[in-house]
Amino acid sequence: MDLLRSHLHKVRIPEPTDRIHKDECCVSFDTPRSEGGLYVDMTSFLGFGREHVAWNYEKTGNPVYLHIVQRPKPEPDEADRPLKKPTLLAIGVEGGFSDQEPECDEGFEIIILPEFFSLPFPSVDLPEKVRVAVDKVIHAESANRKQQLASWVADKKTVSTYAMDLHQLDNGVTVPPTGWKCSKCDKTENLWLNLTDGVILCGRRLWDGSGGNNHAIEHYEQTKYPLAVKLGTITADLEAADVFSYPEDDSVEDPLLAQHLSHFGIDFSSLQKTEMTTAERELDHNTNFDWNRIQESGKDAEPLYGPGYTGLVNLGNSCYMASVMQVMFSTHPFISRYFEKQSLKAAFATSPADPTLDLNMQMTKLAHGMLSGKYSVPNKEGQEGICPRMFKTVIAAKHPEFSSMRQQDALDFFLHLIDQVDQANPGNHELNPFTGFKFIIEERVQCPSGKVSYNKRSDYILSLSIPLHEATNKEQLKVFHEKKAAMDLDGKEVSNEEIVRPRVPLEACLASFSGAEEVPDFYSTALNSKTTAIKTAGFKTFPDYLVLQMRKFVMEAGWVPKKLDVYIDVPDTIDISHMRSKGVQPGEELLPEGASGDNKAEPAYPVASEDIVSQLASMGFNYLHCQKAAISTSNTGVEEAMNWLLSHMDDPDIDDPISKDSWAAEHTVDDASVQTLVSFGFQEDVARKALIASVRIFFYDSIHR
Repeated sequence: MDLLRSHLHKVRIPEPTDRIHKDECCVSFDTPRSEGGLYVDMTSFLGFGREHVAWNYEKTGNPVYLHIVQRPKPEPDEADRPLKKPTLLAIGVEGGFSDQEPECDEGFEIIILPEFFSLPFPSVDLPEKVRVAVDKVIHAESANRKQQLASWVADKKTVSTYAMDLHQLDNGVTVPPTGWKCSKCDKTENLWLNLTDGVILCGRRLWDGSGGNNHAIEHYEQTKYPLAVKLGTITADLEAADVFSYPEDDSVEDPLLAQHLSHFGIDFSSLQKTEMTTAERELDHNTNFDWNRIQESGKDAEPLYGPGYTGLVNLGNSCYMASVMQVMFSTHPFISRYFEKQSLKAAFATSPADPTLDLNMQMTKLAHGMLSGKYSVPNKEGQEGICPRMFKTVIAAKHPEFSSMRQQDALDFFLHLIDQVDQANPGNHELNPFTGFKFIIEERVQCPSGKVSYNKRSDYILSLSIPLHEATNKEQLKVFHEKKAAMDLDGKEVSNEEIVRPRVPLEACLASFSGAEEVPDFYSTALNSKTTAIKTAGFKTFPDYLVLQMRKFVMEAGWVPKKLDVYIDVPDTIDISHMRSKGVQPGEELLPEGASGDNKAEPAYPVASEDIVSQLASMGFNYLHCQKAAISTSNTGVEEAMNWLLSHMDDPDIDDPISKDSWAAEHTVDDASVQTLVSFGFQEDVARKALIASVRIFFYDSIHR
């Protein structure tokens, strides 16, 4: 007790703004439920496992810790356990899916390092400052809990914009209280009453073939009658009725639903509930989903345990992150950098005061958690796995989408990871594991003059288009499409088991990348004019690990994106040696860098339209300002330029002269954004031009928001 009193100046009473890490070690995945429990530093409020708390004492000299030990309570027999079926599509709220850990018995004690002297808690003999500080730590919300969006709930329904002025046809339709059937098929479930004309039609067909036959949505597309209510959900509690707005594409509230129902002779007070609402059906699918339908149905998967076989707990739509990190930590650069050559103790020693916010520390923690095998042990549910919440907090700190619990794209996350790791290891290629993923592409362009140019660019991802005409099962596809056309005429649907998808060899995708491609409107400095050139591409350097991205999105007529439903056949061994670029060859003549004679090459920066500038100037605007307005709106028109000009009159740089350098700086585009557009099927040069053109427009739009 005297030793504790001598360290009272090291004990802090937590403030509301303090981050208290009392549910997980900051350098490992140990928790209060681990064998040694968790030690909370009463100065910094960082948590440490039994193996790691001494490291913190060596680094900081902080001697006083709250030791938390949790042991699961014995579970009641199945017959005695109350059935708590979720009633709300939510996580972490009353009636929703539980996000709570199993109930535990908790024990606390005060530990003084380095000798690990122990004092019981609670105890009236402890100094008041210690009692108050420990009590606040115990009852405070943990840092992890604050970070997560634990109370995810489906969006609350809003009042439809069509409800208050809904036009209802005076067509004499009266809806009976029972015996409903779709007016276009024999469906007697999942029926919707259109509130404009009183027609009863079946709902949408679901991905697995269940549901309706899409007759209600087809009726809306033909009539544009906006609101429908699901029969079987109408009771005396009208707020619980399922009203759907087709133009708003969402479940909505209809404050005048009673009036709208009475128009068709429906006495809602006498009706009983016989159908699930859309939200309840979604809840039911989440509760009772048969995962075998999208996994290895009928196969017995053998659980694996030990080093390299540690699962990652889903934090809420975080499968994109888990899949990328599992792949990364199966590669030698990541294993070497964060596991073999980096100990947890070394990473902690070089980390800042708060290691939970250090990417290097959290990457090392994740590596040791996944690769050591310490947390890959069998239990009654298979494997508990590890919860990478601290890693997600750090890696997503500067990204509004990845810090949310919404679904994300794995490619976007991979590019973001590259950027964050690069920033954490500036200029140090030996410490950057992505060095082994980087390669250089060399593009060769030949114009009709016979002269050539070579350009190089570095990348981490090879984006490949999918040549459907190279499918190896064309005969099967032909037969399938003929069968599908015949079934469509008969009003029948093809089952998922009957669908035949194109099978395209990976070699064909690689060939489409390295094959010759026409470049229209290429400005030839040899011809001093625009022409059509031929471009080919190849590898100047090869990476140790080649990441391929298949462009499954293509653009159809009207610039509508479409996702290809296709299989890519990947062989066990891929030979890309023939894709090596050999550089300038003997006898090749390079295109001149600049134009000759009096002819000038087209400028690499935009020029203001003189017509737009003169019209604005005639209105009394400054000539330089008019030029900037025309350039910033890509010479779209006088009205657009004037709107820009009026909103930028007070810009501090409005009077700065127009220069090539400033324009180039403003129009530098992010490579990650380029790759995102490329993944939708756009060519890279088109993607870059589009991003450059959108810079000013985005800025203008953000001001008005």
